[in-house]
Order: sequence, then structure tokens, then C-alpha cells
Amino acid sequence: MKRLRSVSRHDLRVLAYHRVLESAEPVGFSFDTELISASAEGFRQQMLFLRKHFHPMRFDEVLACVDAGRPLPRGAVLVTFDDGYDDNYRVAFPILRELEMSAMFFVSTGHIDSGLPYAYDWLVHLVCMAPVERLQAPELGLDWDLGATLGERRARASALLDRIKTLDDAGQARLIARLEEEWRMPRENGHPDCRPMTWDQLREMHHAGMEIGSHGVGHRMLAKLPLEEMAKEVIGSKQALERELGVVPGVLSYPVGGPDAFDQETVDTVRTAGFRLACSYMAGTGNVVPATRYALPRLPVEREMDRAWFEAMVTVPEVFCYASKLRV
Repeated sequence: MKRLRSVSRHDLRVLAYHRVLESAEPVGFSFDTELISASAEGFRQQMLFLRKHFHPMRFDEVLACVDAGRPLPRGAVLVTFDDGYDDNYRVAFPILRELEMSAMFFVSTGHIDSGLPYAYDWLVHLVCMAPVERLQAPELGLDWDLGATLGERRARASALLDRIKTLDDAGQARLIARLEEEWRMPRENGHPDCRPMTWDQLREMHHAGMEIGSHGVGHRMLAKLPLEEMAKEVIGSKQALERELGVVPGVLSYPVGGPDAFDQETVDTVRTAGFRLACSYMAGTGNVVPATRYALPRLPVEREMDRAWFEAMVTVPEVFCYASKLRV
């Protein structure tokens, strides 16, 4: 199937991961399980498959081909991680280093600075662990029973995450802050299951051949910010990476990454800031051409995928890839 497909299509596969944990089903996990992309062993098998059957590349190698007008190798694939969780360093990085592979880690620099959990993660934690039975969110017209089990609460949290992303940035922040205060669960308390990496860890990864890119400063949906605030997210993240790592980052991944997370103003700001490529979270594959250069599609990797599904998805993505989630 791979050989047949390559006759008519010569596109770039960009795999999108978030978290790799020792187990894809951690006991008592009170954060977003949908962000667990694979177990450690599952991730190792996925990387072995890519190394054997495809052509793993780095973003700088892709850009070098584009600049020289050379076609990408057949089977070109990039591995990316969003957000900057510390399990990227603890679990995924050693596997990549062992297999002599590279990946791009898109990090939200403000969280690397502060060490605080990401706001959406903390919202899930709030719903899972709050000492209340009901969620009242008049901002979204919600009055929900939260459920009696962790599984029921996770399902409620997932639905709430989708709903809260319809609000503008200020509305999202107010709702999360209100729940933190009302339920006496401040994000400043942190949690060992949801920590960002540190700058020292990122420096070690960079020196070992990993690429580090921008995911904004505060993991905010850029298109839902006023223009000036959006520009600060883009430029501020670039400056932080330059300051801490001594490199000029060339690639950005839009936080959340759907069609409501970035727009033409965002693209113009990213291009003007000096980024040479940007990744969306829209499902699919594509070529690095002007129309897609600042909205590269990716192939989400999620924990429900067994080995056969993953291999089929990478081989024939238009058949086996997840459909993009669209909010209205």
C-alpha cells in the first residue's frame, strides 16, 4: 500500500504527540487522558516502525530541501510533541536517543519559566477532583452533575474543555480562575502528574539533537486574543527560546491548533516574527508550499491506537487518520 500510494502522492507526514507515559492507562490519573499519545513501549515500537519503513527527518532538513528546491525523500516523516510536559524528557527523549532519532518539541515558554500546570489540564483536574457534586458554569449555560466515578468525571471534563474553547481568551481565564477559587484548588499547588519541562532539561535535549520550537508563551488560543496580546505570545516565546537555548527557533505550533485557534492575522504575525514554518492540529498530510507553509497539517497519535492502527494510519493517512474536531 505504501509503494502504491507513493506513485501518486509525495507528501510530508508530521506526527503529533503530547504525552508518553509508562502506561497509557495510569491508575488514578486525574488529568486529560486524551493527551496521552502512547505508552513508553508503544512509542518505542512506533519509532522503530518509522525508522524501518519511512524516512524520519528534522525540520531543519525539510527547510534545507525547500530552500534548495529539492524534493523531500519519499516517506519523509517528522515527529513532533506539543506543550512541553516533563514526561517528554523522562520517557520519550531517552527512547529517541536510544534509537538515534530526533523530534521537535513545541513548548509553551511561560510554563517552562513558571513550572505551573497548563490551564486546560488544571481544568480537567478540577472537575476530576473537586469536592462538589455539581458544576455550575453560567458562562456556558451549564449546570451538570459531575458523576460519582473518576471515569464519569473525566467524560464531563472532556465535554467542558470543548465548550470552554468557544469562549474568548479572557472568558476562558475567568471561568478557570473562578472554579479554582470556589473549589479551593489553586493551580499554584501544582501536581506531579502534570509538570512542564525545565530549561535545563530542554538544553540537554537540544544538545543531544532534539529540535525545540515555539508553542506560544501561555498556551493560549492565539486567534481568541486581541492583536497586541497575540503578538506578545508569538514574539515572547521566540525571545525566550533564543535567550535560554541560544538558537533562533524557526518553527511554531499553534496552541490547540484547530481552525478557531489561528487565523490570517495570526499567520501574518508568525511570519513577521521570523518563523519559517508553523504547524496546525488539523488532521492530514501535505507539502511545504506557500498555501500550507504556516498551517501544516499533522497526524494526531492517540492512546487508543494499537500497533496495527498506527502503522495503517502512517501508511495510508487519508483512510485511517482521525478526523479533525471542528467547534461551531
